[in-house]
Amino acid sequence: MSNITGTLIKMPATLAAPVFYQLALGEHRIDLNPLLGQTLTLTHTGNIYCDACGRKTSKSYSQGHCFPCMKKLARCDMCVMKPETCHYFEGTCREPEWGDTHCMVGHIVYLANTSGLKVGITRHTQVPTRWIDQGATQALPILRVATRQISGLVEVALAEMVADKTNWRAMLKGGEADRDLKAEAARLLPEIQDKIGDLLLKYGEDAVTVLDEAVVELNYPVLEYPTKIASHNFDKHPVVSGTLLGIKGQYLMLDTGVINLRKFTGYEVTLQTGEEA
Repeated sequence: MSNITGTLIKMPATLAAPVFYQLALGEHRIDLNPLLGQTLTLTHTGNIYCDACGRKTSKSYSQGHCFPCMKKLARCDMCVMKPETCHYFEGTCREPEWGDTHCMVGHIVYLANTSGLKVGITRHTQVPTRWIDQGATQALPILRVATRQISGLVEVALAEMVADKTNWRAMLKGGEADRDLKAEAARLLPEIQDKIGDLLLKYGEDAVTVLDEAVVELNYPVLEYPTKIASHNFDKHPVVSGTLLGIKGQYLMLDTGVINLRKFTGYEVTLQTGEEA
């Protein structure tokens, strides 16, 4: 394969057995699963472009934005990380139209098995993408709620009993034991019935709906999991090279270390591939 250069964005992924990944470099989409066992070299050219406005920037903020966009875009506001703090109804949303399409829509509260049991939230349109991005091996939607803020309030309540973060190092080592997510949901939901009742009174009968869905099983294209985690970072070393041993979440696993490609959204990178290792 000849050299291909473009700006990185999050790897597109399709639910399959195993999950099918592509490397996104500008307009290019390179199938990654067939490259397992081959040498990949990713070289950062030194250029970084804002994922929103396209202007060149010396530093990336909020996963791929220039400083002005980071300050003005709703997608970069703190309430994206802490949806329970949504201030849309206070009239202070940075971009109300963006809020209409991203926050004031149905969300899913789910349980997942990543580095262990965790609770998470996502827009209903982002199932199963969100689970793949987190490297979940199992996932179960447990509630559908009317807005992102409500999903955040439910998540906060559940987070008192179960983790709401993924230990990415443990996730990349693999070997997660299967969990009975149905049993976990049956255990956890009664514990937040009072909270759900309060939300129904405040936001209406359609604010929270209990779901009865099947557990989704996910597996990833991995030849070999690392026993020790070493991270590559384009800001420290512009050339990342090694044999591709696996892909999980938004990470490439190389025999030389792992790299979270989503972290480097907007970085201009050149890809070179070699023959089978």
